[in-house]
Parts: sequence; structure tokens; C-alpha cells
Amino acid sequence: MTQEAQVGTRWAPVVALAVAMLAVTSEMTVAAVALPGTGAELDVGPSATAWVLLAYTLPMAAVAIPAGRWVDRTDVRRAFLLATTGVGLASALTALAPAFWVLLLGRVLQGLAASLVVAGYLPVVVAAVAPHRRGRAVGYVMTIMTVGGMAGAPLGGLVAGAFGWRAVFLLKVPLLVVVVVLVLRSVRGDGRGLPFPDRGLWLEAVLLGGAVTAVLLAFEDRPWVALVAVALAVLWARLPGSRPVLEMVRHGRFARPLVALLVFAALGGLMFFLVPYYVTDVLGGGPEDVGVALLVFVGGVGALSAVAGTLADRYGPGLLALVGAAVTVVGMLVLLLPVDDMGGLCWRLAVLGVGQGLFNAAINTLLMSVAPAGAEGAVGGLSSTARMLGATVGPAVAALAADLAGNGVTGFRVGVAVLTALAASGTAALATGRRDTGR
Repeated sequence: MTQEAQVGTRWAPVVALAVAMLAVTSEMTVAAVALPGTGAELDVGPSATAWVLLAYTLPMAAVAIPAGRWVDRTDVRRAFLLATTGVGLASALTALAPAFWVLLLGRVLQGLAASLVVAGYLPVVVAAVAPHRRGRAVGYVMTIMTVGGMAGAPLGGLVAGAFGWRAVFLLKVPLLVVVVVLVLRSVRGDGRGLPFPDRGLWLEAVLLGGAVTAVLLAFEDRPWVALVAVALAVLWARLPGSRPVLEMVRHGRFARPLVALLVFAALGGLMFFLVPYYVTDVLGGGPEDVGVALLVFVGGVGALSAVAGTLADRYGPGLLALVGAAVTVVGMLVLLLPVDDMGGLCWRLAVLGVGQGLFNAAINTLLMSVAPAGAEGAVGGLSSTARMLGATVGPAVAALAADLAGNGVTGFRVGVAVLTALAASGTAALATGRRDTGR
């Protein structure tokens, strides 16, 4: 048996990775159910409790790229253990917080540790899985994340109702214990240790982290902050350490799928803004109907993710990403037709979910396949940042378009049309990349 085949049979690290990614990516939806109880006990209002979510997502997005570059310099086994242990300890601090500021501190630390988990995503896959099976590995990870994420919010609600809001932040701790055990037993180290980040990397984290944070805050009714983001990004681009990242982003082979990932992440504006308002304001449904609609979409994503990974290995991630993007655009286009009842909405969302299930597994595999050797952590950080920016921009763009059109049916269609145009641009980027490379 070849060494590559031996590496390809090591699925325990993939399971560890999937569970860790589930723990950190489901944190937003799980934590959201704890907000009312948190505000009541710690005596803060609804606007203040919103920072419980932002304190996690902002640092997670802000330092993803510097975190990825640091992971590329470390022993991936030790870095992943540090990240998962950090998430667990920060979760305990959050759950035991005696005051609101301590709670926010715990959430910031959670976000920072989670950024290391996300940055270690691709390096773990590369270290553990042979190239011809990496699409399947990514598909398995996304399936576990999707199915687990579906159960996260209702499970968090049950736990909050039975044991209080503090118990919600401890939900992930048993999962993290499983991750640590699996990593210790199955992930191989390379002896590089955990070097302390040098001054240049800290400066990159401050500048680039500040720029990403400013971009995200600009969509929270603070448009002037975008100027700060531009200034900080320019300063970061002048640093020597930014050159490898900029060279990678300038390369069309990498830039096109990264742009596609960003614009398709913006389709969250449909699921998290347009659909809920359409169900309640136009179709006259309640929260349970919104939940059913979202469940149909997520079910489509989960059902196709594992299959998509295998197909990506067989036919190439570039082709499958393009097919998934095209199916997604079709799903968006049929939403522009009259939607008069929940049944009509749900079958359209099912088509959209199938497209996204094909696209998500393939695009991550494609980015991994075009990443320079030894830069997998940086690619993971770039992917995470692009996904977070898209997920932030999408709902803001959808809300603006719907509001300018007067909301209701017309607002829904205008919002869908704008998001469809974004999806079409991402599809065109992928198609152009295949034409130029012949892949």
C-alpha cells in the first residue's frame, strides 16, 4: 500500500475536524436562543445583548487570515489542540460570567480560538487525506456540520428552558472533549511546535483585523466606518507579510473561486431576511412556517454535501462547483415567479438547497486544490473571511433592495433579483476560470 493510500484511509482526523467545525460554526444559532435569559439575569437591554453575537463573530472574522498564516508555521496537531482547548475554556468563562463585561470577554476569546479552528481546517485535511479523496472528506465535514447545525438551535432552546441560559454555552464542551481525544489519537504532528507570533504577524492582525471589523460594522448602520477599513487595508497591503497573501489573491486560478465563495455566501440574505419576511408578511405564516422553509433548504444542502464531495473527486471540483452554482441560479430564478403558498416556496428552496449542497463541498475542495503548498492555513483564513463578509453583506443588500421597492411581494422579488445577479456573477467567474485553464 502506498503512503498516499495509507494517508487516505485516516478518517478519524476528518471526524475530529467535522465535530470541531460544527462546534464553532453553530455557535451563532445556539447562542441566539440564550439572549433573552442573558439580558434578564445580567440586567441589559436587547440592543446590548446583540453584542453577545457580535463579540463572537467579529474577532472570528477579523483575525482569520493572520491566524491562518500562523497555523501554516506551526505543528498542525498542537495548533488544533490549542484551538479546541481555547474554545472550551472560553465557553466555560462565558457560562460562569458574573457580569456582562465578563460574558463579552469570554465571547471574544471564543471567537479568537474559533478562528484558529477554522484556519486549521484545510491543513488537517491536507495532512490526513490523500488528494484523490479530499472532496469526499470535505463533503463529510459539511454534512456533519449541516445536520448538526439543524439540531443546534432547537436543542439550545430546550437546554435554555430546562437549565437556563448559562448551560447553552456549555453545550459544545462534550463535543470538544471528543475532538481532543480524536486529535490526540489520530492527528500526526510534524515537530514544528507552537512558535510565538512575531511582531510582524501581530501588526498584520491589528491592521487586517481592524479593516475586516470596520467592514462588518459598516453594515450595522455605520457606513462612515468603511473609510477606516480602506485606510487599514492599505496599510496592511504595504507590509512585507501581506505579499504572499496578495500574490495568491491576484492569481485568477485562486481569485475566481474565492470571489464565487464570497458572492454565494451573500445568498444568506435570502434565507435570513427575505424568506422570513415573505412567509410572515405575504403568506401569513408564523414562526413555525419560517422554520419549515429554512429546514427544507438546509435539508437539501445536507443531503447533497456528502455526494458532492465524492463527485468532486471523480469529475473535478471546478466542474462540480460550476454545476452547483448553475443549479443555485436556477433556484433563484424560479423564486422570481409567483409564489402563492408554502408548498410553492418550499420546492423552490429545495432546488436552491441542492445547488448549494453541490457548490459548497466543491468550492472548498477547489480552493484547497489550487492553494500553494504550505499555505493551506492562509487559504482557510481567506475562505473564512470571504464567507463572513458575504454573510454580512447579503442580508444588508437584500434589506436595502426590498425596502427601496416598498417590501411585500415587490420587495421580495427585487431583493431576489439583486441576489440572483450576484450569484450569476459568481457563476460567470467560475465558468471563466474553467475556460482559461481548460479544467
